[in-house]
Amino acid sequence: MQPLRPRRPDNLWEFIGEHPFHAHVVTRLQATGFYTIFELGRMQLDWSLITALVERWRPETHTFHLPTGEATITLENVQVLYGLRVDRRAIALPRYIRSMTRAQFLDMMRHFTGYRPQGDAGGSRVALSAIRDHIAFLHPDITGETEDLHIERYTRLA
Repeated sequence: MQPLRPRRPDNLWEFIGEHPFHAHVVTRLQATGFYTIFELGRMQLDWSLITALVERWRPETHTFHLPTGEATITLENVQVLYGLRVDRRAIALPRYIRSMTRAQFLDMMRHFTGYRPQGDAGGSRVALSAIRDHIAFLHPDITGETEDLHIERYTRLA
């Protein structure tokens, strides 16, 4: 059994809290429906609850086995909790993306965000600290005159 190793995006949330997004970035995030995540802010996680849920997860049925019965998380739950829209086409991870090498994945990331992380995190993982540092580097350059392409790439990183 591999222990639960949560990712800690604290530094990214601190940066976002200290450096509000430019109005153009907010407009893009609102258009995608993801701005509600930033409005909610960093949540305090209950590690005991997460551990208990992990112990009760049954991968065969994709449900949690609780004393009151089986429970699962649906897209409707996500929509209600986070305000994210679930009324459009699903985004699936096509087979060709799953079979990409790390270099190919990072090249795709550069294509969509203008940023290609360096280093060896392995697989398709990218350190949040590297993204935070790049956002911090770009942040002062976002102005009312910034080209749409740069706003779009910055928004995708955020």
